[in-house]
Amino acid sequence: MVQVNRLSKGYQGTLLFSDLSFSLQKGEKCGLLGRNGSGKTTLLKILCGKEEADSGTITLPKGYQLGYLEQHSQFLEETVLEEALRELSPEQKEASHLVEKILFGLGFDKELLFQDPQKLSGGFHLRLKLAKVLSAQPNCLLLDEPTNYLDIVTLKWLRRYLSQWNGECLIISHDRDFLDGVCSHMLGIHRKKAKKVQGNTESYFAKILEEEELYEKTRANLEKKRMHAEEYIRRFGAKASKASQAQSRAKALARMPSLTRLASIENLDFTFQYSPFAGKKMLSAKELSFSYHPDTPLIDHVSLDVEKGKRIAIIGKNGIGKSTLLKLLAGELKPLKGSLSQSEQVRFGYFGQTHIDQLNPEMTIEEEIAQANPQLSYMQARTICGQMMFSADAAKKKISVLSGGERSRVLLGKILATPSNLLLLDEPTHHLDMESIEALIQAIDTFPGAVIIVTHSEWVLDRFAADELLVFQGKKQHHFLGSYEEFLEKSSWEEQAAPSKNKVVPIPAPISHKRKPKALEKEISSLEKAIEDQESLLQAKEKELAQAASLGLTEQVIHLSRILGDLQEGIEKQYKQLDILYLEKDSHDSSL
Repeated sequence: MVQVNRLSKGYQGTLLFSDLSFSLQKGEKCGLLGRNGSGKTTLLKILCGKEEADSGTITLPKGYQLGYLEQHSQFLEETVLEEALRELSPEQKEASHLVEKILFGLGFDKELLFQDPQKLSGGFHLRLKLAKVLSAQPNCLLLDEPTNYLDIVTLKWLRRYLSQWNGECLIISHDRDFLDGVCSHMLGIHRKKAKKVQGNTESYFAKILEEEELYEKTRANLEKKRMHAEEYIRRFGAKASKASQAQSRAKALARMPSLTRLASIENLDFTFQYSPFAGKKMLSAKELSFSYHPDTPLIDHVSLDVEKGKRIAIIGKNGIGKSTLLKLLAGELKPLKGSLSQSEQVRFGYFGQTHIDQLNPEMTIEEEIAQANPQLSYMQARTICGQMMFSADAAKKKISVLSGGERSRVLLGKILATPSNLLLLDEPTHHLDMESIEALIQAIDTFPGAVIIVTHSEWVLDRFAADELLVFQGKKQHHFLGSYEEFLEKSSWEEQAAPSKNKVVPIPAPISHKRKPKALEKEISSLEKAIEDQESLLQAKEKELAQAASLGLTEQVIHLSRILGDLQEGIEKQYKQLDILYLEKDSHDSSL
C-alpha cells in the first residue's frame, strides 16, 4: 500500500539515510527502529508531506489517508472534546461517542472532556493529539513515540486498540514490549539503509547481528586469501618453475573483491561510580504524607526502608504521586506528615523527569557535566562525555540544540560525574533509544548500591529484577515483596499484563528407513546433481559479490554474503548426506 523507493535525506552536509527503499503492505503493522538521530522522525515527516526528501519517490494509492502523530502541535478549541472533534468530517462527528470512547481509553474522564486543552499537562497533551489521530480513522497511522508519558493502564489499552486496527501502522517507539505486542514487522534504519524483518524486535536485532557477523567473516576470509596470494607471488614470482602459477595467482588476486571494514557504531558504555557505604540501612521513610492541594491527597502514609543493594520499583498510573515520592526521598520536597531519615554516607544519583528541562541551554555538554562535580579534571569530564556518546567536537555542542535523547544522556552524565550509592531514577528510559536503554539496564545491574526506579515499561520492569514493588493504586499505596513478574502471577491488580501465549513447538526427529538399491542409486545421483547445481550458483554469487564490493554497495554485499553463507552451509550438509548414502550403499554391496 505504501511504496518507498530510493529515498535520501541529509541536513547541512550530514547524511541521515540514502537509497532507502521499503514497502508497507495491506494490514501490516511495522515498528520503526534506529538509533537516535538516524532519521526516523524525518522519515515520517517526509511520508506525510511535512518535509521533502533530497531524492527518491513515495507511492500511495489514490485517496489513501495518512494519520500522523507529531510531537509538537497547537490546540485551537476551548474544550478537549471540541479539539478531538475539530478535524473530523461531518459524518465522523456524528459518531462522537466513538471519539469519547477513545478519549476514555487514553485516560480522560468526563470532567476532563470539558476542560481547556491548553491547561492540560504535557502527558495529556500527547494523549489528546493521539486521540485526534485515532479518531480520524486514516488508512495508515504514522505514530512518533505514542507511548511517551503513558502509564501502564493506558499503554495496555493502546496496545489492544492498535492490535485490532485494520489499517497499516508505522510506529516509532523505544518500548520493545509495546512494539512486540503490536507489530508484525520491524523496519530499521541501519547504516543509513532500510532493513525490514518479519517478527519482533529480537528477530530484527538478531538478523542485523547475523548479517554483520557474516559480512565481517567474509571480509576476513577474503583478506586472508589476499595475503596468502600476495605472499605466494612475492616468494615465487621470480622463479621460472613457479612463474605460471604466480601469474595465475596474480590474475585471481586482481579479480578478488575487497570489502571495507564496517564502521563501528557508538554505544553507551558506562558504569555508575559507586560511593562506598559501610552500613546496611541507607534511608528510612515513616508514614510520609503529601499533597499539593488540601482536598486532593497524593501520598498517604507511605513507609519505606532502603538498604544497601536493594532494588525497588514504583509502579502505577500517571499523576498519582510516584515522581512526587522520589522528590520527597531526595529532599526536594518536604512531607506534610511523617519523617524521613538517612545515613550521613548516602550519596544520591537522581534522574528526575523535570531535571532535563533544568539543564542550562547556553552551556555546552562538557560544561554541564563538569559543573556537576567541580573536583573533576577536564580529561575526566571529557571521558564521561565520551561514555555518553559525545566524543570530540560533539561535547562542545550547546544544550539548546540537543534532542530529548541527547539531553537524557547529558543528565546521565551528570549523575556519573559524582559518585553515588543510591540511585533515584524517574522514567530514565524516556527519549533513549533501545541500545542505550540496554546499556542503562546493564549499568544498573552492576551497581552495588540501592536503586529506586519509576517506570511504565514492562520490558524494563522485567529486566530490573526488583526485590520490592511500591504500587500506587487509586489513592492508596501498598508494598509487594518480590519482582514484577511475581507480582503479575500473584496479584489481581487491574493493570497486570496478560500471560504470554507463546509456546515452544518441538521439531519432530526424522524417521530413519532403509532404501532399496535402485532407489538408493537414484537418490545418490539426484543429490550429486543438486550439489553440482549449488556449486555453480555459488560461483555466480561470488562474481556478484566481487562486483558489488568493487562498487562499494555495502547493503548488497551484506545480502550476498548471507546468500553465500547459506549456500556453503547447504552444500556442506549435502556432502555429509552424500557420505551417509555412500556408506549405506557400501554396506548393502558388502552384504551381497
